[in-house]
Amino acid sequence: MKSTFFLTFLSILAFAGMSFTTPNTGEVVTYSVDTESSKIEWRAQKVTGKHNGSLMIKSGSLDMEDGVLKGGNFDIDMTTITVLDLEGRGKERLEGHLKSADFFNVEEHTTANFTITKVYPIDTKGTYRIIGDLTIKGNTNEIKFNATVTEEEGKITGTASEVEIDRSEYDIRYGSGSFFENLGDKTIYDEFQLDITLVASK
Repeated sequence: MKSTFFLTFLSILAFAGMSFTTPNTGEVVTYSVDTESSKIEWRAQKVTGKHNGSLMIKSGSLDMEDGVLKGGNFDIDMTTITVLDLEGRGKERLEGHLKSADFFNVEEHTTANFTITKVYPIDTKGTYRIIGDLTIKGNTNEIKFNATVTEEEGKITGTASEVEIDRSEYDIRYGSGSFFENLGDKTIYDEFQLDITLVASK
């Protein structure tokens, strides 16, 4: 009698364990980033003004499982730094300065990279909390931001706005109050923002 009761109890436990365990039957599908349709826009400020521009995506991918973002990464072509709020000589001069060793040193560091390390869905509308590693000039730091991912006609579109980056964490020192004193109105703020749009397909 005791033996029968014990076997029945084990069967109940096994059934309960199966009931509360959701098998992961989905297939992870990798979507390749379309570099022509994807883009990054940047904004930076200094005491006396601000500038904005764009960057091009070199390559990348997004991993989806049953319509849910699971991971991804992309490379940024740092040689494509463009200034959009200036024209002529001023535009050329600022673009050249940003590409120089004072800032991003694109001759030695042609690409930057972002790799997702964790993804947390926020709601059922495709909004996520993204955590990942951003590498600029060989320096890697963790950043966090919210992003929205939608799927339509076999294409994935991921967008993130006002992703804040602290350039001092990547050893970009020119005009930074974190490294130099008494800069006055020549100070360039450490924080700059990125608006990211990734379009990807199978």
